[in-house]
Amino acid sequence: LRLPPPRLDEHGSEIRAEVAAGVRSRAPLPAPRPHLEPGDDYPWQGLKVLDLTWVIAGPATARYFADHGATVVKVESESRPDALRLLGPVRGETGWNCSHFYGEMNAGKKCIQLNLKEPPAVEVLKQLIAWADVLIENWAPGATERLGIDYASCQKINPELIMVSTSLLGQYGPYAGIAGFGYHAAGMAGFYEVTGWPDMPPHGPWMAYTDVIAPHFIVATVGAALDHRRRTGKGQHIDAAQFEMSLQFLTPEILDAQASGYVADRMGNRKRDAAPQGVYPCAGEDEWVAIAVDTDTQWSALVEVLGSPDWASNAALESTAGRIAQHDEIDARLADWTRDQSAHTVMDRLTTAGVPAGAVQRSRDLAEDPQYAHRGFHHFLDHPVLGRVPYAGNQFKIPGYAGGPSRPSPMLGEHNLEILGGVLGYSEAEIAELMASGAAR
Repeated sequence: LRLPPPRLDEHGSEIRAEVAAGVRSRAPLPAPRPHLEPGDDYPWQGLKVLDLTWVIAGPATARYFADHGATVVKVESESRPDALRLLGPVRGETGWNCSHFYGEMNAGKKCIQLNLKEPPAVEVLKQLIAWADVLIENWAPGATERLGIDYASCQKINPELIMVSTSLLGQYGPYAGIAGFGYHAAGMAGFYEVTGWPDMPPHGPWMAYTDVIAPHFIVATVGAALDHRRRTGKGQHIDAAQFEMSLQFLTPEILDAQASGYVADRMGNRKRDAAPQGVYPCAGEDEWVAIAVDTDTQWSALVEVLGSPDWASNAALESTAGRIAQHDEIDARLADWTRDQSAHTVMDRLTTAGVPAGAVQRSRDLAEDPQYAHRGFHHFLDHPVLGRVPYAGNQFKIPGYAGGPSRPSPMLGEHNLEILGGVLGYSEAEIAELMASGAAR
């Protein structure tokens, strides 16, 4: 059932009545804990998540639940592994278990091999659906129906299941069948048209943009669905279109086009209504610093840090319009000032004076960033193949709570025996048959 957006407090009386009726005993709210350590009651402890996803958006979503205590079982096979297993960065020779790109998206999970081209493997998958609280898949629309695990079929197996389907353009509509990656969704949404340089082809935001936006919204939506199930006992199907979840970040540009007729275009590192805005060369090889002046006060502070040079005393530069008109000249002057200093020196000098600035960092810089270290962002865990490697933690901290990945990413099929035998109750002979037949491979 597809409904329009709710009016303010439209369902208030209904929800208040559900709350007044009392929560279901099936999943009571956990008692507050003064401090949580690995092994204690994390917020999602006891939650069972079946992960049928690959690449970034789906795996990152499922990993969030693992970071906070859920048991996440990822399904792969040698015939259809997660594509990230074969992408860098890798340690040693390329193989099923050598990619740290895969590791970042899948830390804390368990992995079972199921070759879903084989009917016995599909039967095992359906038993896992019966076991799970949440199923997350990011296949192309129609794939679950062909396999017989669409939401209608899953409801018959597990009526309380919460199923998430995340694809580029959702499960319905004239363009739902378009498959692809976050790059494609970002392009269709319009991000490529406004990101890049005016004299060059569209460049687009870094990485598969919608893949890194979608998990934050999906996790919140699943949380709401779990709360709804706790109150009503009902599962539901979440249709999470990456296009729609990311499009709201173009709201200013869309409203501008509708209200004033201004159509945003590529402006490089500049802004339509502020100057100077840019990335400037620093001492060293390919080192840069970003400087973004948004107000006249910040401009005055920048001029003071520069030592109040003659060129900056031009009265026209005291206004945003004047600075925009002479942006090229300002950029050249700033580049002359920054190029003999380290990026971090420039950043520190400017931010101390109240001017927004930041050293442009690579991955290796982030690994040594003092702010990351202070917040304990990276979790170092021992992987059987990769050795001791850092896994990204969460972007937030809660006093008295130690979330984040508790174990490294799984090797392909690492938990076959644990899941088939310990979770589903298969005998050793039955497991051997599944593996020999190619169903569990």
